[in-house]
Amino acid sequence: MTKIQVSEKDHALLEVLRANAREPVASLARKLGLSRTTVQDRLRRLEEQGVIEGYTIKLAKAAVPQSFSAWVSIAVEPRKHMDVAKMLAKFPQIEVLHAVSGKVDLVALVRASSAESMDEILDRITVLNGITHVETAVILSTKLDRRQA
Repeated sequence: MTKIQVSEKDHALLEVLRANAREPVASLARKLGLSRTTVQDRLRRLEEQGVIEGYTIKLAKAAVPQSFSAWVSIAVEPRKHMDVAKMLAKFPQIEVLHAVSGKVDLVALVRASSAESMDEILDRITVLNGITHVETAVILSTKLDRRQA
């Protein structure tokens, strides 16, 4: 496996892109004090190395159909983590699944169209083989989100 080389300028470029992934190359170059060609070369290299896996959009709440979100903490039987993760990956409503340390083993970000739909999804999750406990924290509002998607 090749070690990825990310310079200080690369980090600065990535930070600007995190704020706006559609920032024009000329604007990126001005902000970073680099030439357009240098920025284009850095972007190409970061993409080829897998540092940049893709570009995305962040939708305004008004543009998204009404959604209901929750963080779902999941405890799993010993040696069942991979099986449970594979089963959970089949749920399109699960946007993110993290393996974590602590009292639970997995934490999922689940989105549904309504409270009733969320309840149905949770019912389906709780009966999966290998899951011993599920705890849900409904997201009431977002105070800060620095993610791009």
